[in-house]
This record gives sequence, C-alpha cells and structure tokens, in this order.
Amino acid sequence: MSGAPPSLAALVRSAAQDRPDAPAVVAGDTRLTWAELDALVDRAAAGYADRGLTPGERVAVQLPNGVAWLRATLGALRAGLVVVPVNTAYTDPELEHVLTDSGAVLLVTRGERAPIAGVPVSPGPPEGDGPPPDVEPDPDGLAFLAYTSGTTGRPRGAMLTTAAVRANQEQCLAMDPPPVRSDDRVLLVLPLFHVYGLNAGFGLVAATGACAVLMEAFEPRAALALMTDEQVTAVPGAPPMYQAWLAVADADGDAVLRRAFAAVRLASSGAAPLPEDVWTAMRERAAIRVHEGYGLTEACPVVASTLATGRSKPACIGGPLPGVEVQLRDTATHGTDPAGPVEEVGDEGPGEIWVRGANLFSGYWPDGADGPDADGWLATGDLAYRDDDGDLHLVDRRSDLILVSGFNVYPAEVERVLDAHPAVRESAVIGVPDARTGQAVRAVVVLEPGTSATLEELQEYAASSLARYKVPTSVHFLATLPHSLTGKVSRARLRELGLTRAGEEPAEGSEALSRD
Repeated sequence: MSGAPPSLAALVRSAAQDRPDAPAVVAGDTRLTWAELDALVDRAAAGYADRGLTPGERVAVQLPNGVAWLRATLGALRAGLVVVPVNTAYTDPELEHVLTDSGAVLLVTRGERAPIAGVPVSPGPPEGDGPPPDVEPDPDGLAFLAYTSGTTGRPRGAMLTTAAVRANQEQCLAMDPPPVRSDDRVLLVLPLFHVYGLNAGFGLVAATGACAVLMEAFEPRAALALMTDEQVTAVPGAPPMYQAWLAVADADGDAVLRRAFAAVRLASSGAAPLPEDVWTAMRERAAIRVHEGYGLTEACPVVASTLATGRSKPACIGGPLPGVEVQLRDTATHGTDPAGPVEEVGDEGPGEIWVRGANLFSGYWPDGADGPDADGWLATGDLAYRDDDGDLHLVDRRSDLILVSGFNVYPAEVERVLDAHPAVRESAVIGVPDARTGQAVRAVVVLEPGTSATLEELQEYAASSLARYKVPTSVHFLATLPHSLTGKVSRARLRELGLTRAGEEPAEGSEALSRD
C-alpha cells in the first residue's frame, strides 16, 4: 500500500475491494466474506456517528472474540475513534479505573447494564443506517489505548498509533516465511482485547486478506476439533494452549493432535516463555515445530522471533524482526546511570533488552510519559543472552512482573487489595512456576494479632476486586516479612526461603524473620 499507513479498518476495506468474495471470518455458525465484514464495519461506524461521537474520543470495548468485537472495534476505528480494548475478566473496580483514566465516552459490552463510572453503555456495537463518517486518516493519531500494568501496579494506557500498529504488521510480514499468508486460515483463540491477538493475530489477517477462525474462549478439545474441521493452517498461540493440547493427547492419544495440526504450516508461541519440554513434545507428537517469539504491548507487540532467524530451537526467541533493533545493555553500568554511556554486554552474561523501531508506542496516556528515549530506544525490563548463533534467550525480568497465561500481574496491585482485608497486616505477592499457566500468583501474608484467615477467604475477598488470573492460588502465612533497610519487602529473601518455588513450604526459621 502507498501513502499513509492504513488503519485496521482501512485494511478491511482494501481486502474487501481486492477479494470481496474471499472468506474473512469464521465464528461459530457465522461465515463472512471480506465484503460482508466491510459492510458491517460501515454500519457500526455510522452507529457511533449517530450517537454523536467525534474523532479522537475514546471508546472502551469489553467483548469476547467474535463478530461483535470486530464490528465494535473496526467500526470505531473507521469513525476516527480511539479504541480501549478491555479484558473481559475485569471486575468493576478494574473497569472503573480504565474508563476513568482513559476518559472513555462509551463502553461497548455484552448485554444491558447501568452506566459505570458515569460512562454510558452500549449493549453490543451501535448500528447505523446511513453512510459511515468521512474521517481524514491520521497515521500519527492514536488507534488504541492498550492498558498494561505499570510498576505501581495500576494499569497504564500504552498509546499505540496507527503508524506503529501498521509498522509491526509490516515487520512481521517481512519474515520468511511470514506468520500469515493470504491463503491461510488462522486460528484466533488468543483474546482480541490483548495486543498479541489483536495485531499479531487479526492485524496480520486483515493485512493479508486471510481468513480468521475465531473462538470465543479456549477449550482444548473444541479447539483441536475446530482446527481439524476448518483445516486451520496458522496457529498463533501461547504456552498454556500447547500444554493443554498435549494434556488432551495424553488422554485421547496423539492421533487427535496430529489430525488437528495436519494442515498447519506454521505454529507460533508468545506472551510467555515456552517450556523446552513443551516445544520438544509438540515436535515429536504433533509433528510441528513451534516458532517462539517475544514482544510487549509497547511494541505493538512483536520484537523478536525464531522466524526472523530461520532457526527454531527450544527456549529461544530468535532474533529481532526486520526493521527492529535490539541491544542487550549492561544493567550494572547503564542501569545505574541512564544518562551515562551505553555499554552492550558481550558473551559473558545477560543484559537488559532495549528496543528501537517504528513499531514502538508513543508513551503512556495521557502525556506520553516513559516512552522511547531521545534516540528512540525503549528499555523493556527483560534480561536475555545471545547464544553462539547470535540468537536470543530470555533469562528473567528485572521487574517483579508475574506472567499468568501471558497476562501481566504486578504484585503491588494484588498487595493493595489484600492489605485492605481487616485480618491482613502486610502482604507480599510473588510468582511461582505453574505447569498450566506458566506462573501463578502466591501471597505471603502477615495477619493482624488475634485474627485468622484462610486461603479461600482471601481468594474470595481478592476476587471481588481483581480478575481471576490475578487472584492468589496459594498463600503462606508468616509472622513477619523480610524488609530492606529502606522498609521495602525483600523479594530476594523470599526467594532464598524457597517461597518462589512451586510447592515449597517456608524454610525453617522463617516464622521469626527480622529486618535485613
């Protein structure tokens, strides 16, 4: 395409013009061509205009995967609005924060409900009978406000422009082979409200005119059956999906796995590290090599992939996409003095991943805070090293982020909820390995004298304010927590006690921890 970078809605229009009768969407019993989808997007855009919404205003969309999500999101983009994708698992307190912080003027969700945080609600995407509004495209304007947890634990809106979203599509499609081709049938069970499913999933489908095979929610047996029936050829996934499919094969036999992947030319994994045994099992039992990638919301989202190097190997994220630069910086030098000289690590150890490219966000809403530096580089907070081939391997995170099925959980957000419980004096939240979700949330809790609480009670309390994946799955009760001299909880000491290992009990003597 020439001229200004097209939005997702413009890509749908182009696909409708180029291949009007080609299949665009399969969603349950619904099948749409690109021309039919484009017409539905026009009606939704007209519906937003009929409600008096004007370009630049924010619309929150809290819908599961399906045609309604596509209509609501693409229609808003065609009307010049900024889309705020909302996790369908969010509770009202979490939703209220996103709506208030973004200044959203409308919430599109499933079913009738009263306004929330003063924001009116539309039960499904609006419909209009007239033509869609004629909006002048602005490639540097915002397309999405994608909320992701910051270091304070409060979700922050990453400002993703039309140009940045399109840049990552082009970077992905420049790999050989590309993750999506025009003749592909792409399984989209990754949630579309997550930037991985949104852009590395549907964005690439729209950019190529391929066909999206949508699932509202992941159920492993149903997904395998759908892949078989629809002859799916491309699978963007996450580690828990592959783990669940292997569990089905354990119960039903490997034949069900091989049938589902028989037509698949390319399978990929992102959002969290793929365990080496899962990579190996998929190769041996499903006859498919899973290409692992790495990204972040702030990069729209893909940064690196084994597709970029042509070397698919376990526990490896490959190399940067075409048009993306990656440096591994020495955190011991640059980390202590951001204004000091940049020193990249050599072969002797890991470094922090810094990224530069046209796909980077414009900072956090509303003022662009904490965006790329003056030279265009963004610190990711992730540590990696290069192997002898120059391929990247993730090591750890500098932050305390917990990744549950690819979704960010920051300890401070969970701790704030737990600390409000009348029986809790203090809490610390840490991540522990989990075979199903990659990581799980563990709370280490100090109770007020003379009080009691159980795991179930704290889970029920937390669930009233937090999405299910943020609720602790285990709790250890201690007499005190280890603290640094500045009064912060020492997570390093918690690790020494074995509390960050799955199934571990506190080390002997941990009931009488003192200030470090």
